[in-house]
Amino acid sequence: MGTLHGATSLRTSDCSGGPAAFVVDARGLVSAWSPTAEHLLGYETAEVVGRPVAELWPVIPWDAPQELPSAFEAGTPGPTAVLTHRQGHPVPVTLAAYPVTSVVPGSEGTVILVTAVSLPTAVQDWLHHRERIAAGALRSRMEPADAPDHSAAWVTRSYVPARGGTGVNGSWADVIPVSGARVALVVSDVPAAGMQATVCIGLIGAAVRTLAELDLAPEEVLARLDDIVSRFAAGQGNKWSPSFVERLVGATYLYAVYDPITRRCVMASAGHPPPAVADPDGSVHVPELPSNRPLGMGEPVFESLDLELAEGSTLLFYTGGLVRACRTDDAIAGLLSRAMRQSGPSIKDAWRVTVDTVTPLLAAEDDLALLLVRTRALSGDRVVTWELPGDPAAVAGMRSRVLQQLDQWDLGSLDFTTELIACELVTNAIRYGREPMQLRLIHDRILICEVSDGSSTSPHIRRASATDEGGRGLFLVANCAQRWGVRYTNQGKTIWAEQALDAEAAPEP
Repeated sequence: MGTLHGATSLRTSDCSGGPAAFVVDARGLVSAWSPTAEHLLGYETAEVVGRPVAELWPVIPWDAPQELPSAFEAGTPGPTAVLTHRQGHPVPVTLAAYPVTSVVPGSEGTVILVTAVSLPTAVQDWLHHRERIAAGALRSRMEPADAPDHSAAWVTRSYVPARGGTGVNGSWADVIPVSGARVALVVSDVPAAGMQATVCIGLIGAAVRTLAELDLAPEEVLARLDDIVSRFAAGQGNKWSPSFVERLVGATYLYAVYDPITRRCVMASAGHPPPAVADPDGSVHVPELPSNRPLGMGEPVFESLDLELAEGSTLLFYTGGLVRACRTDDAIAGLLSRAMRQSGPSIKDAWRVTVDTVTPLLAAEDDLALLLVRTRALSGDRVVTWELPGDPAAVAGMRSRVLQQLDQWDLGSLDFTTELIACELVTNAIRYGREPMQLRLIHDRILICEVSDGSSTSPHIRRASATDEGGRGLFLVANCAQRWGVRYTNQGKTIWAEQALDAEAAPEP
């Protein structure tokens, strides 16, 4: 029997050669960690001590050490297992063990000896190739075929895989339509590679799409993501091993929302570089985005930037590979300026020039996600707004104005449902909200009806019983609309409802 003295003995011993060693106590927690274990498996002492070994490497039979050969049985080969490195790649090893006692009661444990297995080069190449194919296939299934066609902006998206390593790293970009004819633009960089990077992107991508549906402001989206990443890494509320999703900590993220009616773009960043912006006259600049820490780093407050953009402005969103290739903001601005000069008015031509110019500059280990966005503006004749008095008698006059506007837009087929939606939302605002109140109709590829008021009271839909005199308003709105929801602002809230248009009724973009 050996004697267990704690983590210090393994850290201070000379473990520069031979097998890696660590100690698992009677509860299954790692209690000591050697420098060779750190070298072999990538974890530092502070990252593993106190964590369950079954969570890190379930294949190790820590609770049945008799299944492993004793470290004192010279020449007895241990069973082969595959452990996962901190960076996600497999490490083939053999295992051995011996129990240890302690002068402190209750501190008994087992020393696990891990010896790396030297695989033939052909086998290593095959394992590496298999991981590259699997990660690439999963990543390609996650990538949308094309950026969605949206009246707020023309968008082109591109992903350039790394030439070396697993080929797939943590760069990601997304385009998400949100309410009010707006569009959310997302770009992120997760410090991971291979399958681990792909899984992390999938987790955080699903989270941000859910938050986008809630119509939160960009700085609120990042605050929620920061909390989600922290809980993922701590193993709370998910079934993933913390060692697999911990690479989300330190991920950079940029979330922007562009409104084609006001031509304003609000963006917030978690350690991610700002986009380069080209004005219609050809001048290019990189805005100063408030500096916030990456996700999972405990940033208490995320600040945003509000830009007014001219119609036809071009924005280049990118990930860290471009930063390392160009090194300075001026070089990135010059890249966009050159693409604009060489491509003319076509956004797709500008995208091709950008990708063709950047790809040779990337380091072999870098991948790259790009979003090239050209803003549109919704013309004034497709948006109408009415200020509402806090008087129930105003509902009748508002109904008449809505029907007249639908007639001007040649949308008579939506008279009944739009009148009902507008009446119910306006009545609710007058009854439960407070001034200022307004009604807005937007004739986009869908018809949008919005009612805003100065209250932040949350509406609740319910199913009224046959004897109830009221309570059916939102229920009727939900049944008449294709989608409906609520977004909150510093001035109050907006309840919106969308209705689909016939192909003939949808305006030309």
